[in-house]
Amino acid sequence: MFDIRVRLGAVLDIDADDRLLPSDGPVRLWVTGVRLVVNRPPHDEWIWVEGVKLLPSGHRGPQAQILVRASKLPPSGPAGEHQSEHDA
Repeated sequence: MFDIRVRLGAVLDIDADDRLLPSDGPVRLWVTGVRLVVNRPPHDEWIWVEGVKLLPSGHRGPQAQILVRASKLPPSGPAGEHQSEHDA
């Protein structure tokens, strides 16, 4: 089973290679929801990450639902976010 921890309100930088539809390019997303995928592509595990795209200007863009590789979201949290023993 999954052990994925993503805090609501976290900002994720998602590379094109970590997305199911890489042609959309990389995206910066302010997370408002996360859900597991029941019907996922074979040979990989995927997570729906929902949120608001953040534009290069820093302004909010459109709402988005992005299918992200589970390996992008390790148990300790997205890139650089580590949970200390005191937070557990």
